[in-house]
Amino acid sequence: MREPEGGKRLPSEHHSLAYGVPSTSSGTLYALSTVGGVTMSPKAGRTIVFGRNKPDVHVCLGEDDPKISRRHGTLIFHDAHWWLSTTGRLPVRMPESRLLFPNEEPVPLGEGYTPLFVRGSRGREHLLEIYVTGASGTRPSSRHEDVTQPPRIWKLTPDERLVLVVLGQRYLLHEARAQPLAWRQAADQLAELRPDAGWTVKKVEHLVAAVRNRLSRNGVAGLTREEVGEPVGNALNDNLLKELLLSTSLVPPDLRLLDEPSA
Repeated sequence: MREPEGGKRLPSEHHSLAYGVPSTSSGTLYALSTVGGVTMSPKAGRTIVFGRNKPDVHVCLGEDDPKISRRHGTLIFHDAHWWLSTTGRLPVRMPESRLLFPNEEPVPLGEGYTPLFVRGSRGREHLLEIYVTGASGTRPSSRHEDVTQPPRIWKLTPDERLVLVVLGQRYLLHEARAQPLAWRQAADQLAELRPDAGWTVKKVEHLVAAVRNRLSRNGVAGLTREEVGEPVGNALNDNLLKELLLSTSLVPPDLRLLDEPSA
């Protein structure tokens, strides 16, 4: 990948940007894919290019997927913001299911964490994580309430993580008005991913219920029928998945579990 002028490279093993970034100057941009990324301080005209052609871009995205363009998009700093443009054939999907198509006006990125997705071959979702530091040089100030302590990250077993990523993939994709997958749909997908694991609807239900009960005993609200009332619908799983995302116990890079071959 190209060396970033005015920046430095991030290794492929770098942790998800959803966990935050080190203290640095305001407006610094971090961009990360599964094969690594870059960080760059703000200066007018500085540009980050992402796409499939690894030797010609700063951040490689979808290297083995021909549906991803060689130069799929750019991030350019000017007028005190980093601006996202789509230069490839497919749109870039932003949070809340907003699509940025080629030839549309660039979109300014706000402070904090922004996951970007490009849908490639066979429905694969290629993730580009973006983080723009706030005025303090780290996380931007909360817009709703002051956070005095970091979130508690809940420990999950490998099976729990896989099931919850399948169940909550729409949340991890930052779709607008996301809802959990139906039990049958989740069980069918798990059976495809791990055909020897014996996943059934009941097995999925019991595992998710065990996670809800464990978190409820540790003080997380809204995870029992008594708390949400009837009709329950998707409320229990919706509350569970929101807690796991807000606490960064699940992060968008976990979606790679959906692309892994059967164990």
